[in-house]
Amino acid sequence: MRKAWLVVTGAVLAMVCAGVLAPAAFEALSTGGAAYTGSEAQRARREAERLGVPSPDLLLALSPRASDNSLVPAEDTVGAVVQKLSRRPDVRTAWSAATADDPWLRSKDGRMLLVAVQLKGTAKERSDTAPRAVADARSAAPGMRVEPSGEVWAAREIDEAVERDARRAELLAAPVIFAVLVFAYGSLVSALLPVVVAALAVGCSLPVLGALTQVIDVSRTAVSAASAIGLGLAVDYSLFLLARVREETARGAALEAALSGALRSAGHSVAFSAAAITACAAAALMVPVPLLRGLCVATMVVPVMAAVAALTVVPACLRLLGPRAHAWDPLARWRRARTGDKSPFWQWAAQAVTARPVLSGALVTLLLVLMATPVAHVRLGQVDERALPASAQAAATAARVREEFAVAPDRVLTVVITGPRAAGGARAYGDRLTGLPGVTGSRVVRASPRGEAAVVTVSSSTAPDTRAADDLVRRIRDTPAPGRVSVGGQAAQVTDTADAVVDALPVSLLLMAAALMLLLGSYTRTVIAPLKALAVAAISLGATFGVIVLAFQDGHGAALLGGMTVTGALDVSGLLFALFITLGLSVDYEVFLLGRIREEYLRHGDNRTAIVDGIGRTGRLMTAAATAVAISTAAMGTSGVAVLKLIGVGLAFGALMDAVLVRGVLVPAVMAALGPLNWWVPGRGNVPLSPAARARAPEDGG
Repeated sequence: MRKAWLVVTGAVLAMVCAGVLAPAAFEALSTGGAAYTGSEAQRARREAERLGVPSPDLLLALSPRASDNSLVPAEDTVGAVVQKLSRRPDVRTAWSAATADDPWLRSKDGRMLLVAVQLKGTAKERSDTAPRAVADARSAAPGMRVEPSGEVWAAREIDEAVERDARRAELLAAPVIFAVLVFAYGSLVSALLPVVVAALAVGCSLPVLGALTQVIDVSRTAVSAASAIGLGLAVDYSLFLLARVREETARGAALEAALSGALRSAGHSVAFSAAAITACAAAALMVPVPLLRGLCVATMVVPVMAAVAALTVVPACLRLLGPRAHAWDPLARWRRARTGDKSPFWQWAAQAVTARPVLSGALVTLLLVLMATPVAHVRLGQVDERALPASAQAAATAARVREEFAVAPDRVLTVVITGPRAAGGARAYGDRLTGLPGVTGSRVVRASPRGEAAVVTVSSSTAPDTRAADDLVRRIRDTPAPGRVSVGGQAAQVTDTADAVVDALPVSLLLMAAALMLLLGSYTRTVIAPLKALAVAAISLGATFGVIVLAFQDGHGAALLGGMTVTGALDVSGLLFALFITLGLSVDYEVFLLGRIREEYLRHGDNRTAIVDGIGRTGRLMTAAATAVAISTAAMGTSGVAVLKLIGVGLAFGALMDAVLVRGVLVPAVMAALGPLNWWVPGRGNVPLSPAARARAPEDGG
């Protein structure tokens, strides 16, 4: 506060530097990876490539432009496409039914051929190469339609759609959030403060994330999601700081004293909130999925930046603005209460809940448990072209290939056999695999010269992220083979990724719980309050999880969400990210609420009065903060990309439900039922009261 001008000048310089570095940082962002990279499926892919059976990164569907059904693609034209692509330095190899013995690359009516292309380089380099390769293919086949699809093209289109949709979401959310801020802050000037904090947090995070791409993949999807969260947190942190300043000044404190008091109380909560969200994201790094790790890294950076900006720039601006910070309230004529005042509605609600805590808590818990029941049939998958709108190039081409080809490329499994008898027993082994449920055919496509390895491709009738496909992968791995077997292909990758996630989740959740217990224990200086907070957060998280399964896996209400392709499975990266950040936001609201209730308890020593006053003081603020987060993230729900829609809708629902049902009803009910036990510390009893509170407390300590 003594160097307010210096702080503001430093913030302006930081924004200028961030703006200069932003283009290079954005260019460094990768596409991310939706699959576990250390899986058996990845090992099978590498082994097959060593034996000369590559896996395509890019698929080009070639068909005649004319509508005459008698026309078929000319073999020499397709061969020219393959030859031109093979000469590119950034293409490892290209092949088709016209140049290789692979009948599965020809459509059932012979009118469409697939050219499969394997690219060189990193995921980002392959993504940059893909458009140039498609342009070369079209120039080599001027009389034919060339429609791209495949893993790299789908990832590229998803990134472009995410960037476009995120920008549109920000434009949609910004005016609505600003209106909420004007209503909550009671001043146009004050409403601009969280906008400044959000710009600093998100803008300064981008160069940091660009630098981190040197050691970990951070995707554009991660930056877009983290930006929306950063905007919501900037509103949260600024709102609670400003509310506390107004409350202190309303009691007669001078501005500097009010700022100091706000930083000691609300500022303390801001720091612990950012630490809690960062801890949740850090614990999620244990899950070995590149896209999820990039999302988590972005979410570790943005809350820290938001907290730093809120704790420095907001006090400095308030110090410089003085009374002008509360100027220009367009709603002054109709406003009954100001930021920081008690909310009559929330105080009444807290009194009603604490009067019958067991009944209130039981009813809300029952409702949340019922909302969580769909979790029992959750199915984990990974993002592919179906996350795009059906009209997108990658999605439309892939759907056409699945319809017109006897064997869709995403339903082919690559089985690599190694051992002394591998080549000799490969044909008999393939025949055994053909007899498995869901298998439509098998081919021995390559055997090593010395016979110690062979590659068998298996075609399936089931989509790669279904339970039937998962069962088939496991049956193939269990089928007796003439050597060691590695199974690859998209279905195997989905199975391996889901298994890796399930294996890593217990450790991740344990670390998350330990970190949150440590932070909440340090913040509240009690044992019971952190345990209660984790239990309540788990119930809230289960309800959010259940709603996501119901909407995005089962498709109930998909039309209300703007429509999407329901695949019967949930992308594991988007799902876990939404859940972990929902948990972080839950702890965020818990920190602010617990801090205020504890402060009131220390003041007068009555548990129920502390709960009622704490809810009365923070209820309106939490509702406004949760509304801002919900608007910011729900705007992502307008995206045509299913994974971004899932993240946005999941976070918006979780934030609103947690602020209203959980913090407004369940938490006060549980705390009222526990009574002074909330503040128990081993060996010390309850939290020590202030001298005034001790003087008012009954002699028996009640």
